[in-house]
Order: sequence, then C-alpha cells, then structure tokens
Amino acid sequence: MSNAVALVLALSITSVVLADLLFNGADALLFLARKFLALVEYLAVWR
Repeated sequence: MSNAVALVLALSITSVVLADLLFNGADALLFLARKFLALVEYLAVWR
C-alpha cells in the first residue's frame, strides 16, 4: 500500500466517523461496535 492510498483511506475513514458524530449522534458507531463485540464473542467459542 502506497502512502497516497493510506492517506486517502485514513481521510475517508476519519470523515465518515466525523459525519456520523455530527449528523447521527454516533449511533452508527455504537451499532458497529456492538456488532463487532458480538462477533468477537462468537469467534471466542471457536478458540
């Protein structure tokens, strides 16, 4: 991955997070965090 691609990726992720915080009150981030934790717990069973 080149530096330019990494910079574009970082800026796009940052802008999506900021847009969620400003327009949605971070509801989407909380939803994704809860789903990620459920996935981690599910995968921990297979360990």
